[in-house]
Amino acid sequence: MNADLPRTVGVVGGGRMGAGIAHAFLVAGGHVVVVESSDGTAAAARGRIGDSLAKAAAKGTLDEPAESAASRLVATADPAGLAGCELVIEAVPEDAALKAEVLALAGKQAPGAVLATNTSSLSLAGLAAGLAAPGRFLGLHFFNPVPVSDLVEIVVAPQTEPELVTRAQGWVAALGKTPITVRDSPGFASSRLGVCLALEAMRMLEEGVASAADIDVAMTLGYRHPVGPLRTTDIVGLDVRLAIAEHLARELGPRFEPPRILRDLVAAGHLGRKTGQGFYTW
Repeated sequence: MNADLPRTVGVVGGGRMGAGIAHAFLVAGGHVVVVESSDGTAAAARGRIGDSLAKAAAKGTLDEPAESAASRLVATADPAGLAGCELVIEAVPEDAALKAEVLALAGKQAPGAVLATNTSSLSLAGLAAGLAAPGRFLGLHFFNPVPVSDLVEIVVAPQTEPELVTRAQGWVAALGKTPITVRDSPGFASSRLGVCLALEAMRMLEEGVASAADIDVAMTLGYRHPVGPLRTTDIVGLDVRLAIAEHLARELGPRFEPPRILRDLVAAGHLGRKTGQGFYTW
């Protein structure tokens, strides 16, 4: 295990993002405790992470058998499992009240731990308001899919201790990823830029400028983006993108107002890859 990493990391939420974060720390040699809402969802999270580790082993990106890495994973519905963690990352849905509740609970279960949020757009100052030790809180915004993404956005809240930022940069580097550091502001750097591009791509599709595939190819071949903005939206989830856009519109103004095509697709239940239909059929 890399000495720069916390020995035991807690992840609250074992969905796609939480499982990916757990995967990253396990691959780096760490111990991970995933806390879920029930025994059933905890078992599902364990299975999800186990499958991910098996794929990494098959691709040669894991330096040990998948079973060995998985042996350092605990998946539980009991928040008391966080007690020995040095770092706890919340990875629950993008709901400010839910995230604040989860962070407060994590702070009580692991009072000496560093707390981090994986939010892609919400105010860290707001999330920190209910914490006993806001100086030990910051954002660690991982990107989907976590196992193959090279970037982690470190978000510095108003009360985050400067020393913690340096430590977090070391953690990200130890995971084999590249950190960028931004201050707490609406959408940070990545979501603000990514959503801006995606919303304009949606408007172009809505106006009949070009097909979804051709708009995406304009960015993948013309600007060397690995994935186009509409396909990325399908992968992230149209409902997630809509929630972020609405938040940014409230904070930054009408240039982030979601276009009708996005609202209509979400209302119809077409949320992208997770439902099989979005701007593309999956």
